[in-house]
Amino acid sequence: MGPTSTAVRRARPWLVALLGVLIALSALVLQPPASAHADETDDGQEITDYYFAGVITFDDEPIPDVAVQIEGNGFQAETETDAEGKWRLYVPEKEAYTLTVDEDTLPDGVIVEGESASQEVEFALTNTKIVNLFLGEGVRETTSFIDQLLSRIVGGLNFGLLLGLASMGAALIYGTTRLSNFAHGEMVTWGAVVALLFTTFWHLPLWLGIIAAVIGGGLLGLALDAGLWRPLRRRGLGIVQLMIVSIGLSLALRYVLQYMIGGSTFQLQGASPTPIEFGPISLSYIDLIGMGTSLVVILAVAFFLTRTRVGKATRAISDNPQLAAASGIDVDKVVRIVWVLAGVLAAISGVLWAYFRPGVKWDMGMQMLLLIFCAITLGGLGSAIGALIGSIIVGLAVEVSTLLGVPSDLKYATALVALIVILLVRPQGLLGRRERLG
Repeated sequence: MGPTSTAVRRARPWLVALLGVLIALSALVLQPPASAHADETDDGQEITDYYFAGVITFDDEPIPDVAVQIEGNGFQAETETDAEGKWRLYVPEKEAYTLTVDEDTLPDGVIVEGESASQEVEFALTNTKIVNLFLGEGVRETTSFIDQLLSRIVGGLNFGLLLGLASMGAALIYGTTRLSNFAHGEMVTWGAVVALLFTTFWHLPLWLGIIAAVIGGGLLGLALDAGLWRPLRRRGLGIVQLMIVSIGLSLALRYVLQYMIGGSTFQLQGASPTPIEFGPISLSYIDLIGMGTSLVVILAVAFFLTRTRVGKATRAISDNPQLAAASGIDVDKVVRIVWVLAGVLAAISGVLWAYFRPGVKWDMGMQMLLLIFCAITLGGLGSAIGALIGSIIVGLAVEVSTLLGVPSDLKYATALVALIVILLVRPQGLLGRRERLG
């Protein structure tokens, strides 16, 4: 009797623990399904701290069941207006997005006023944004594929030319130093930030801001070479070590720029002007000035490389640095001039990029860096003219790809596809020279 009762007493704690586990599991199993979606709306949206909202009405009457979609930064969501015409779309982060109204869900003969039912939307200082959508009577006129193609080709040329300015500078740096400068994107951002400080922040004339951006870009290139790259070259660091230093420099400059202007997106003076119609092609006066400026600067760089003494010395160093030094060329002086020129080209490209996006942001150059490397590789490493041709190919591929069904978030990836295709046919790039390996 005694041993049996002791065994029972010893077993009771295990029974209590087992009973507790069973009760906990029962509570989880019997929990109402709705609690698992407490952080979701009725239409399946995940509730976050950031959202766009609005009301869709026509003739002061709410329109229900209108489909509204938000897309951008790898995120997509859709909702419908309620009986009062209200809608709300939650997004995961405070970035710019594309808001689209499905006009097929509007009453017959009613469209969204403006050029398109899609518009770029972004937050201000708060975490919410009310978007006003104005409706009117009419029929949306569709544009033919050929007209859209012509418009995208012109847009691709515009983007390719401004990308070419930055790519030519980076190609000259690579040609004279064999350095793949990962901080070149921040040099592009620097030009836009200087123009922003002089115009939007300090309310000075735009022409003065552009001049300051060009001078600031040249001074940045001069400071980087004199304070960092020349001392490292004299210490005999290899290309891999220099490339790693450029990655660290890129991160440092990027967060210095964020400290200077914050994390918001700012607009330069005169951004997003009314476009001018040239048949199916719409271009603003800023687009025309930008393309003209790019062409003039590119021709000036070509003249510098082919007709001036320093330009010919730059090409000689790019071909054979040791032979150039042995022939009496001051390699350090030429490299210093190349860094200043690359800084000026990057600054001009940054200002044009700020109008093309549009907007100035602390990490905007990082978005262009991969495209710069892609253009340089396409054209042939070390060739400034090749980098220009590669940039135009990249610009056309990026802009035309969306017309062929590529989502807007993936359009920059088409540049890598073009890179792969061309390198399979011509591994040295379009203007590169065949080199023997091994």
